[in-house]
Amino acid sequence: MNYSLMIMKPDVLERNVMGPVLTMVEEAGFKVRRLEIVQLSADQAREFYAVHADKPFIGELVEYMTSGPCAPLVVESENAIPRLRELLGATNPADATEGTIRARFGKDIQTNSVHGSDSPESVQKEIPFFFPDFKL
Repeated sequence: MNYSLMIMKPDVLERNVMGPVLTMVEEAGFKVRRLEIVQLSADQAREFYAVHADKPFIGELVEYMTSGPCAPLVVESENAIPRLRELLGATNPADATEGTIRARFGKDIQTNSVHGSDSPESVQKEIPFFFPDFKL
């Protein structure tokens, strides 16, 4: 799989650090193939994060993801999924390795700045969610 979806979450746009995050992505060798800035509705956020529908944090996640615009993007590279996950760092920024996006920009486990697809199956669902005309 040479593509993955990444989302720069609302805190990235609110803090005006989209440029530095994109620089880290590009310097890691990824090519940005699509990028948009969108405002998710609660229904869209619930649909996107349906895998977490039964988790106790789903309400907070939806609230966070609808608190402002976010920027989904399609990135390309060899082994894009595992390479992007490595660049993003652990979900909890406190556990993220220095030099990762979450270590640098994430505030806490809820406000962790970025999302990245975790599997080929996720990529097949997540990229079309934001970019229905993108050919995988």
